[in-house]
Amino acid sequence: MRHIIIAAVLSLAATVATADPIEGIWQTQPDEGAFAHVTIAPCGQAYCGTITRAFKDRAEYQSPNVGRQIVIDMAPQGGGNYSGKVWRPANDKIYNGKASVQGDRMSLSGCVAGGLICKSQTWARVQ
Repeated sequence: MRHIIIAAVLSLAATVATADPIEGIWQTQPDEGAFAHVTIAPCGQAYCGTITRAFKDRAEYQSPNVGRQIVIDMAPQGGGNYSGKVWRPANDKIYNGKASVQGDRMSLSGCVAGGLICKSQTWARVQ
């Protein structure tokens, strides 16, 4: 039994050690009074983020956006940087996106005009 427990702990440690910096649960910056928790996980060769909880005026509510993908095909570019697409619920548009992760903060941008005009948010890691 002891060997099984040790093997399970080592397996868990290896999984945590190989997790990508972007993986986890992130809290969005408020946008028009609402914010969300987004779970980012591998999807193919990239990473995708799905809204798992929604909040308005600091209270959780049943947003129709829960379950929708907001971070789409973010491919690692090295050094904690990613590129892909982002969906903005406030206007239901998808933008070319980029993300940069540093510790428990992620800067996420959606851009138009070939990256000349971008709007950014800073997300905080929840878990």
